[in-house]
Amino acid sequence: MTPEQDHGAADDASQEARQAAGLDAALQAEIDAALGEASFEDLIEEDAKSTGSRKPGARPKREGTIVSIRDAEVLIEFGPKLQGVCPLPQFKEPPVPGTRITFVIEREDPNDGILVCSLTGGVQKAQWDTIELGQIIEARCTGTNTGGLEMEVAGHPAFMPAGHVALHHVPDLTIFVGQKMPCQVIELDLARNRMVLSRRDMLEAERAEARTTLLETLEPGQVLDAVITRVQPFGAFADIGGMDGLIHVSEMSWQRVQDPGLIVKVGDAVAVQVLSIDAEQDPPRVGLGMKQLTTDPMHSLMDGFAEGDIVEGTVTRLADFGCFVEIAKGVDGLVHISQLSNDHVKKVASVVQVGDKVSVKILNVDPSSRRIGLSIKQAGGSESSAAERKEDPMMAKLKAKFGDGPLKGGIG
Repeated sequence: MTPEQDHGAADDASQEARQAAGLDAALQAEIDAALGEASFEDLIEEDAKSTGSRKPGARPKREGTIVSIRDAEVLIEFGPKLQGVCPLPQFKEPPVPGTRITFVIEREDPNDGILVCSLTGGVQKAQWDTIELGQIIEARCTGTNTGGLEMEVAGHPAFMPAGHVALHHVPDLTIFVGQKMPCQVIELDLARNRMVLSRRDMLEAERAEARTTLLETLEPGQVLDAVITRVQPFGAFADIGGMDGLIHVSEMSWQRVQDPGLIVKVGDAVAVQVLSIDAEQDPPRVGLGMKQLTTDPMHSLMDGFAEGDIVEGTVTRLADFGCFVEIAKGVDGLVHISQLSNDHVKKVASVVQVGDKVSVKILNVDPSSRRIGLSIKQAGGSESSAAERKEDPMMAKLKAKFGDGPLKGGIG
């Protein structure tokens, strides 16, 4: 058979496959117009242009049309003279002929010129003599060493550095022993039986795609499931499915939190609410909250107080503008400096100190802002303590010796 006859026979076979799949002429015309006389080299060149510069070993992607299913293979058409094949087990359900799907071009079969493809994120069953740099394959972890994971691929040993196992540091790598996992080949020397794998590179690619999708639908107020990835003195970072958000220490609990590590640990699964989104930053910044999904205990505690009530409390903190008084466990109110005494007060410490027991009058209660306004002077409980604090120690001794009456004396 001449090359021309062979080429014609291939075209006839392709045409028969399309007819068997039920592709109508209009759809086929659209495919032909879009893909033209594309070749494997054209796919690689076009992919490199569209992505700027591809990472060494990375595979081009191209949209193709499902033609038919033959045994355990899915036949794909990228152009009138450019066909591909993808393993059927990579699909959750058998694809419908005529469906257009984006595939990863793994390689070109030198025997028949057909493209060997995989689904985006799909895993190829490894065959040692056909493994290529950049390929996504399945490997099994057989053990660990000081540098990472010992892996097995198609009966051959491989290695995965600890920094390439996950997106974040994993303190105990033994949890992966015995597991099968998809990996990318990042170094390959078949002659020396040397292969280095990365799981992180693949996870980063999946994460980038997930982040793009997430940002399209993310809105303040949404409640999401998250996993704590890092804990810092100012809060914790949580993975919300494609990107990390920050749970500031002030948004973890309604109570004051001194150490975020006492609230969450790395790996904890938590529910969070989206508080803010700053898409102008690179990467985008997302503010999260945990306390918003729990009932503020202050609200129920505040229900027991009303304006005009006079209650007992303990001074817990001093400020230039006044002092805070705890009137119930977890409930503090503010006594403004103007409400400390009937006399003019220059320094709060001249009237009250932390730990003082005082009577206060409730001026206002605002559950929405969690604020309670208090007054010592209107409760009539500050004058005696202030007078005692201002009394000179020497005068106290004289009074103890001569009594509380007016002191008399003179020179000579």
